[in-house]
Amino acid sequence: MTAKLITVADPRSAEAEAYRRLRTNLEFTSLDHPLRTLLITSAGPGEGKSTALANLAVSIAQAGRSVILVDSDLRRPSLHDVFGLDNEEGLTTAVARPAEQPALQDSGVSGLSVLTSGPLPDIPADLIASPAMDAVIAQLSERADIVLFDAPPVVTVSDAAVLASRVDGVLLVVNAGRTRREYAQRAKALLEKVHARLLGAVLINAPRDAALLQA
Repeated sequence: MTAKLITVADPRSAEAEAYRRLRTNLEFTSLDHPLRTLLITSAGPGEGKSTALANLAVSIAQAGRSVILVDSDLRRPSLHDVFGLDNEEGLTTAVARPAEQPALQDSGVSGLSVLTSGPLPDIPADLIASPAMDAVIAQLSERADIVLFDAPPVVTVSDAAVLASRVDGVLLVVNAGRTRREYAQRAKALLEKVHARLLGAVLINAPRDAALLQA
């Protein structure tokens, strides 16, 4: 695992506490609407969504829940690097063989399994939109308390919007030092257009005395 996982490297830090606060906020958000599948996306590339999602996944697992983390960013997958895992099989091979169990890998964190991206497809949006993808989501939901999906930037490609319409909730990562306001507004509009349940925003790279994360 890399130093990007502050929830593992320094669980007593302010940053790790911010992820625990986000975890708690999500628990209260889902009181009336069970949250079994959650997607994180961003407006544009390089805004830190994958790191934020990985730390959130660790935080939820540390609270005693079973978690599956899925790399559905089939453009620039990174979760296999974050956790130091093999990527020969993953989401794409699971969709190609929906009758078989997805090739989950041990993250090294108790309660947290990872489904890496697998080999990248020619047209990711078609794979995400396929009926076989629905079957994989259903399979994963039966194997954990919550399934977290890392999706590509919603403004850049259509994949995130397609998947957002199929999960219970969506979080939008906003990087205080990078995300442009108009891009964040456009991302919100695109998610609303597909009737995604936008739970809130995850603010990262904020001043230390600011609220780092909120749902």
